[in-house]
Amino acid sequence: MVEKIFKFLNREFNGLHEAAFLLGGSAIASQLLALARDRLLAATFGASRDLDIYYAAFRLPDLIYVSIGSLVSVTIILPFLIKHREGGDYVSSAKLINSLLTVFLLTMLVVTGLAFFLIPILTPLLAPGFEPNAVATLISLSRLLLLSPILLGLSNLLGGVTQSLKRFALYALSPVVYNIGIIIGIVWLAPRWGLKGLAVGVILGAVFHVLIQLPALARAKWWPHLTSRIAWKELAQIALVALPRTIALSAQQLVIFVLVSLASLMAAGSIAVFNFAYNLQAVPLTVVGVSYSVAAFPTLIRSLVGGDRKAFVTQVSNAVRHIIFWSVPATALFVVLRAQVVRVVLGSGEFDWSDTRLTAAALALFIISAVAQSLILLFVRAYYAAGQTKKPLVINLFSALVTVALAIGLHFALRFFPTFDSTLGQELRVAEVAGRELLALPLAFSLGSWLNFGLFVYFFRRDFGDLISIRRVVSEVVLASVAIGVMAYTALQFLARVFDLDTFSGIFLQGLIAGLLGIGAGVAVLHWLGNHEILEFKRSLTKRLWREVKTVMPEPTEL
Repeated sequence: MVEKIFKFLNREFNGLHEAAFLLGGSAIASQLLALARDRLLAATFGASRDLDIYYAAFRLPDLIYVSIGSLVSVTIILPFLIKHREGGDYVSSAKLINSLLTVFLLTMLVVTGLAFFLIPILTPLLAPGFEPNAVATLISLSRLLLLSPILLGLSNLLGGVTQSLKRFALYALSPVVYNIGIIIGIVWLAPRWGLKGLAVGVILGAVFHVLIQLPALARAKWWPHLTSRIAWKELAQIALVALPRTIALSAQQLVIFVLVSLASLMAAGSIAVFNFAYNLQAVPLTVVGVSYSVAAFPTLIRSLVGGDRKAFVTQVSNAVRHIIFWSVPATALFVVLRAQVVRVVLGSGEFDWSDTRLTAAALALFIISAVAQSLILLFVRAYYAAGQTKKPLVINLFSALVTVALAIGLHFALRFFPTFDSTLGQELRVAEVAGRELLALPLAFSLGSWLNFGLFVYFFRRDFGDLISIRRVVSEVVLASVAIGVMAYTALQFLARVFDLDTFSGIFLQGLIAGLLGIGAGVAVLHWLGNHEILEFKRSLTKRLWREVKTVMPEPTEL
């Protein structure tokens, strides 16, 4: 049994659907643990200033991670490693990894060392609305969390090695064990050390993230190490490729930085509500958008390397169709069941009814851009596969600036235009809930995401050609999603008279049954329409999922 498990963990996976299912499976496991993590945090702290401090403490370490960690990003370094290993040049491959390890660790130590001393200066920019004692706690937590970008960056480097060896399953478990570490911090360390215990749990999760890579390295007998013989020429090539991606990811983190800064000026708990809603909307994004965009990446590279531009556009179109097929119905379900989702995941302990309603409203505003966010991930990787990194950079930077401007403008609109505030509050059923000005932030985020997506569609069509068979799947899936939404909403109203909605089991069963009935209605509509994607999905389920495949596992883009 142990030997079979070990063989599975060292197996190679291939094919768009099979690879996406593998990635999706690991993403689901990770997201379930992330939801358990958030439920524990909500029950222990509620939407409080303490949790505001905890989430705000991630912002600077996150920015450092995406800025410096991109040097050892799997997406960037893997093509270089594969080129060496498939050419039989194992010496150059090892030299490159050792050079990356050395330069990364030295750079990260210098940057985090500077950040350690600059955090007191930067904190007022991050949380201008915090009280002095909250600022002091934020500084100490931020300093402790500076260990995380070092550890996760190291894990990504080792993950690049394991993936060049075609060992994917172990790396797929890394986000799972990361969340386990955080949960240990919440359950066992926070009761003893408070917020410091939470931060120590994050560090523990990052350590697990590194350790999970070691079995594959041990089996391959390949251990990266520090070196004085740096491959400067190849590192320069990697840096040139990585720089646009680094700036694009940094722009995204700066958007979150600004949104969190604005949230700190609002009611206590606003940052916590923002993060809870953001994490919940990330579930379909991670399971669908990340899985399909990552699974398609190697095939996109091979299409263009072989000079087959038509195959490249076809592969992008296939991924777009399947992302739409999964994410549009998921959006409909989340919008209708948002209150049930929030109450089941977060509604316990210190997380009260006002927190629940405000989080559900923020989730609805976030989730309306889930389709756009998922497709943006795909288009970015398509451009990377084509060797064009500047265009995604310009598009993302422009969209980031617009998002920040929208957030500031909508924030003031909600404060000084009562009609807008009242209309938004009534539509989202939070008209009398305090702190609803927070809703300006997820609304701005979603509007910015749709702008970003629209720009990618425009430039992709101009650069590569029209996508194939997209209008058909959009029309079919929209009809199915309407059926899902109507059925789920109708079922919610009926089941409200059947179950006791003051209990966890009542809310859970109401949401579960309504969701299943909605999905059933959607599947029936798709069958009636003869939808191709649902037939492809059925065929994929009948295949062996564990046949050999080549894919690229995603690295985390935040701590």
